[in-house]
Amino acid sequence: MSCYVSSNNNRFYVGLESTFGTVPAITGQNRIPGVKLIAKQIPEPISRRDKTGSRTFPGLPNAIRKNTSYALSTFMTEWTNQAVDPTMGPLFQAGMGAAPIYFNGGTVAAATGTSGLASGITFSGPHGLVTGQAVTHATEIRFVSAIQDSTTVFFGAPFTNVHVGDALGKTATYRLAADIGSTSIFDYWDPSTAVQRILEGAVVDTMRIKVNGDFQEFAFGGPVRDLLDSTSFASGQGGLTTYPAEPTSANFDYTVIPGHLGQVWMGATPTQFYTLTGAELMLHNDVQLRVREFGSDLARCVAAGKRNVKLNFSLFEQDDAQTKGLYQAARQRSPIGVLIQLGQQSGQLFGAYMPAMVPEVPEFDDQETRLQWKFQNDRAQGTVNDELYVAFG
Repeated sequence: MSCYVSSNNNRFYVGLESTFGTVPAITGQNRIPGVKLIAKQIPEPISRRDKTGSRTFPGLPNAIRKNTSYALSTFMTEWTNQAVDPTMGPLFQAGMGAAPIYFNGGTVAAATGTSGLASGITFSGPHGLVTGQAVTHATEIRFVSAIQDSTTVFFGAPFTNVHVGDALGKTATYRLAADIGSTSIFDYWDPSTAVQRILEGAVVDTMRIKVNGDFQEFAFGGPVRDLLDSTSFASGQGGLTTYPAEPTSANFDYTVIPGHLGQVWMGATPTQFYTLTGAELMLHNDVQLRVREFGSDLARCVAAGKRNVKLNFSLFEQDDAQTKGLYQAARQRSPIGVLIQLGQQSGQLFGAYMPAMVPEVPEFDDQETRLQWKFQNDRAQGTVNDELYVAFG
């Protein structure tokens, strides 16, 4: 028997909750490629002011309110079994709010565009797409920006190599909604007799998508209703009668995607940029838990405030029209379209699309031999729940 618990003998599973704080049943399909999970539960800072006749602290009641939070880092893996949702789907659905919508593919009947770029596609039959939904072709993922009719759509950034008769692949698109959801995050360890944990009512307050790292990486964080564990578990917690055993996950896909592979398209007329050195897209939901009401020491539900979608990115300056166009848009505070694609193989594609992002005037970083522009806190805007779309393909 080992004298300690190895930090590598750890597996994460995530399930979407149908009701806030009610732990769902999970299977091996719910396993995610976890990198790091930090869960903190601390009592609210309160003090006793009664006169005890001494300077000794007499203690506090056991059932005082607690503040629980988490931070989860994960890698993107292949979407190998497209008959089910992507493994990261519950976290994106909880953070974005709306249930995913699917495109099951189609066939290209005609393409619209210039210089080999297809900004629009006519399908051989009804497409069934909606604005903001994703479409994949070979090594690229794009989002619908406008719909002409039942067979023709246009995209926020063009495909680069589309031909008549080409097949388009399946996608799962996650959209924003007024209300957000919650998840249960399962934290299992070896040996099975060690302390296992469940974060029930885990809310995605912040979601981060990192670009140009070692691997394609996502990060989620926010408040948690309660932190359950296998040692002190009592029937009724999280809607459970017994603490759930870890499901079998023998077919879990360990394939991760290199972080430098992908595409970036930006501009009033979207143009591909090859000079990006790093970026981070962040969604902040401004979450507050309904936890202050009399009669309960746990949160009853979750409320989201004003949404903030912003992008930080840096790139090498070039003396060309498209780079100057970014600076001009920043000076004029003109919104531009932004598409970020992670990966470059079918089944390994992830896309994030902001139809209208307002860039801030960049900082000039001249510490290296090549001048870099650093754009910070560039915020996306929209009309109603349309400032960000994300998808897997």
